[in-house]
Amino acid sequence: MSYMDGFVIPVPKGNKERYREVAAYAAPIFIEHGALRIVECWANDIKPGKVNDFRTAVIAEEDEEVVFSWIEWPDKETRDAGAEKVMNDPRMQPKEGEDMPFIGARLIYGGFEVLLDARA
Repeated sequence: MSYMDGFVIPVPKGNKERYREVAAYAAPIFIEHGALRIVECWANDIKPGKVNDFRTAVIAEEDEEVVFSWIEWPDKETRDAGAEKVMNDPRMQPKEGEDMPFIGARLIYGGFEVLLDARA
């Protein structure tokens, strides 16, 4: 069964297009190294929670929005090997003077074993 990497990321609202460009650049590199699918979602309907929600989870500020994304891999072994290759791929190294369009210090990330995958 597939293995998923999940992300919740605070992104300054003014960086939406730049974030999309960086994600579009990185996606084929992940696929080249074994990922099956990359999905990036820009929040437009996050309700405030009574205890927690997507915004408070990443401590999103007023001028930031939340991205929810995931990468689907065939299995954990492929993910472990592929993720290492992606991180070592020279194309994924930041270019001098280029800032990332998101707030990496407050990014939430984790690997997930699929329990159910129901489709129409």
